[in-house]
Amino acid sequence: MSTPTVLDDLNSAPVAASQPMGRFLLDSLRKNGILLAFVLVVIVFAILQPALLSPSNLTNLVLQYAYVLILALGMLMVIVLAQIDLSVGSVVALTGAVAALVCVRGGMPWWLGVLAALAVGILCGVWQGFWVAFVGIPGFIVSLGGMLIFRGLAQLLLNYQSLSPFGGTYYDISNGFLNGLFGGNGYDVFTLVIFAIAVVGFAVAAWRSRAAKLRYQQKVSPLPVFIVQIVVVAAIAMAYAWQISHNRGLPVILIILAVFIMIYGVVMGRTGFGRHIYAIGGNLMAAQLSGVKVKKVTFLAFVNMGFLAAVAGVVYSARMNAAQPAAGNSFELDAIAACFIGGASTTGGIGRIGGAVIGGLIMAVISNGMQLMGVSQGIQPVVKGLILTLAVAFDLWNRRRSAVAA
Repeated sequence: MSTPTVLDDLNSAPVAASQPMGRFLLDSLRKNGILLAFVLVVIVFAILQPALLSPSNLTNLVLQYAYVLILALGMLMVIVLAQIDLSVGSVVALTGAVAALVCVRGGMPWWLGVLAALAVGILCGVWQGFWVAFVGIPGFIVSLGGMLIFRGLAQLLLNYQSLSPFGGTYYDISNGFLNGLFGGNGYDVFTLVIFAIAVVGFAVAAWRSRAAKLRYQQKVSPLPVFIVQIVVVAAIAMAYAWQISHNRGLPVILIILAVFIMIYGVVMGRTGFGRHIYAIGGNLMAAQLSGVKVKKVTFLAFVNMGFLAAVAGVVYSARMNAAQPAAGNSFELDAIAACFIGGASTTGGIGRIGGAVIGGLIMAVISNGMQLMGVSQGIQPVVKGLILTLAVAFDLWNRRRSAVAA
């Protein structure tokens, strides 16, 4: 079964050389719609509130919303399986509470707090994965129960009060910066160098992926279109690097986030585990008949979701410099929205890591833009809800149109 890779996420769909230009443009627009939507959202909010693109705000975007992207990576795998996990926000609260008990109240080193939080998150994933994979209870029901259980445990551990401060290295996980290593006059050269290396690496990997498809006589986008795509991605990345280099340099959390995105892009696009997830979500019966270990894959997907929720819990508590009983409220909705906006299907089997990341960025820009504009707290969830509804409606419309065309 062929599945998209992380390097294909920003590439247009394969097209035949004889395909009419109008049809090709429409197909490219549909396949790259999420990226175009992201650019459009940024442009609209930048016009309405120019401070959106200021160096300090672009830095804060990463610091404030990194947890959404981390959660979206795990949620995508669960959604592709045609499951759902509503408990991740509560796991964020619980793991943050455990880290605070170890580091703040217990006075232990920061890394022990991180390990304790990750262990608890994995245990949460094991608990839910067991009921879903081996007992057969739908993930919606299991995670709904988990949401209540883990939230209650977090409140009990914290005695319904915030626990702070972490300080030190733990605090720097979400608030630290790498800068000044290569100097710079009013900007950080190190940040620009790291982004330039990343852009070159992306271009080389994309080129090798395209060449491999050609060797196997698979259809690819025309070379001029491929080059334009690489140039656009490189321009956006370097423009962002230039802006944040004028602030505090390269955020540590951005490096952590990039590593996770690359790892999960490879897992979903280039490993047997990732292919099995797509197979199960696409056609459960066919996957079982093909020898896919459905229970094992489902179990591991929920364990992985617990792990990533714990990572998000560490990141969020480090950002807030405190563990809070109410931490993580509605985080599951942000992660789910990021996946659906990024093109994941409500019926499973379809979804891309790159799409989920861009969907998360869209949610972050919209939230940040509304905050800068002073939009009331009551209106903000209304806007997010409408966006999620429209994203799912577009998915249904697109699948029905594809079915008719077939």
